[in-house]
Amino acid sequence: MFLDASAIVAILGGEPDGPELAGRLNGAKTSFFVSPLVMFEASASLAAKLARETGLPRDAALLAKAETAVREFVTSLGAQEMSVSPDIGRKALEAAQTYSRLVDHPAQLNFGDCFAYACAKAYRIPLLYKGNGFAQTDLR
Repeated sequence: MFLDASAIVAILGGEPDGPELAGRLNGAKTSFFVSPLVMFEASASLAAKLARETGLPRDAALLAKAETAVREFVTSLGAQEMSVSPDIGRKALEAAQTYSRLVDHPAQLNFGDCFAYACAKAYRIPLLYKGNGFAQTDLR
């Protein structure tokens, strides 16, 4: 199962749908995967969320704290960090041409979403995500 940054942030950030997403992880009978882009996006998003909710300054220390939390979470799952190959890059661009905000598709995938889609598609694995965007693609 490929983990999108949105799912990681929902779980670590205590969002309302976090427990449901965590339950899906706990019930999964599969290996878990992330990419360097997911690690970056989840860390940056979690740091921004912490800054908004706590009033802490957006600085290197907060980003490092968020990165540590994300890395510890991913490690606790035994998730493997996969490389982003040229083929995945092409699949991400195809996803953008089909499902992104750039082409006004209802899925409204952004940059990170397109790469998460491409990773899941390339490895033919399910994708754990928050929201409805990916449900409007051909991922099953």
